[in-house]
Amino acid sequence: MTRFPRDRFDDVADGPRVGAHRGAARRGGGWVVFAWAALATGVLVGIGVLVLALLNGSVQFTEGSGGSTASATSTPSASASSDSDSDSDAGADADSGADDGGATQSPSAAAGASAADQGTTTLVVLNGTSTTGLAANASTRLGTAGWTVSSTGDAGTTGATQTIVYYQQESQAAVAQGVAQALGVSAVQQSAAFPNADVSVVLGSDYTG
Repeated sequence: MTRFPRDRFDDVADGPRVGAHRGAARRGGGWVVFAWAALATGVLVGIGVLVLALLNGSVQFTEGSGGSTASATSTPSASASSDSDSDSDAGADADSGADDGGATQSPSAAAGASAADQGTTTLVVLNGTSTTGLAANASTRLGTAGWTVSSTGDAGTTGATQTIVYYQQESQAAVAQGVAQALGVSAVQQSAAFPNADVSVVLGSDYTG
């Protein structure tokens, strides 16, 4: 082991301390530091929560006479359309027209023409039911009223429930209305579904003769 020569630091005499020395620790000093740290943490967490709420838009402030007040967003209520019923009726009429060969409902004629006004307008009577002789019965009734029926026959369907008088041209609407009145029915429609005559009567199950 290396030995060094003796010097002045080996002869330090006991006496009062000179210079800086660590003092004795005070009791409770650690709790004070912990309390300040906890308070600072709480403040930082509160500020962070408030910033996040403002960024997400969950808290809104509006300027009013009484200061800043939180505002709520109102949701508009859905309003029902007043035309829904009319649209449903229009759809039902369209379906009915498709079943009757694409016919469209015509405006109601002010007054039907008389048999004397038939002129060269051709008229046929078709049976749209399974009742035998219904077309002949209606033809006889029209002939008695003065109308000229060109021919009678079957409509190609036996499921018609309503008697409808069809006409092709607008100028024939009054004649069709007069034929309908002679048969005691009211349904008159313009349609190109029956091209073999100017006016075609399709008898339904509602016609009793």
